[in-house]
Amino acid sequence: MTDVVDPAKRSLMMAGIRGKHTKPELTVRGMLHAAGFRFRLHRKDLPGKPDLVLPKYRAVILVHGCFWHAHVGCRLAAVPVSNSEFWQAKLNANRERDRRQLAELRSLGWSVLVVWECATRSATLRSALQPSMARWLTSDAEFDELPPAPSKLDPLFK
Repeated sequence: MTDVVDPAKRSLMMAGIRGKHTKPELTVRGMLHAAGFRFRLHRKDLPGKPDLVLPKYRAVILVHGCFWHAHVGCRLAAVPVSNSEFWQAKLNANRERDRRQLAELRSLGWSVLVVWECATRSATLRSALQPSMARWLTSDAEFDELPPAPSKLDPLFK
């Protein structure tokens, strides 16, 4: 199967995809702020420039797009049919980079929460998101994902 748009149009579309201040990130930021949590954005002195940094809790929150970070079991994370070898390699490299950055953050003593894009898009998941994040931030947990990994056999970060 070939792409439904020409290469120039596809390039323009891909160039418009943001890495910061995305809709899922803005949703998470709004929920945290409304719950009284204060945070810093994209701290350059931390591995991977985490989306949200909560120094008071020694915690970072990473808001991952399901496609770009290959969310296992998520309908939003399908590998494109056209040029699938390229995309599979790209998405695998993204996951490996995520694992490295998580390990670095953990070795520096930071707790890490990954909030997946699908948790901000589904009304059912979104309604539980704010209390889940608040509960995690005030717990002793060092790592979690929202929504939880579909299978403990293949969570994003083992």
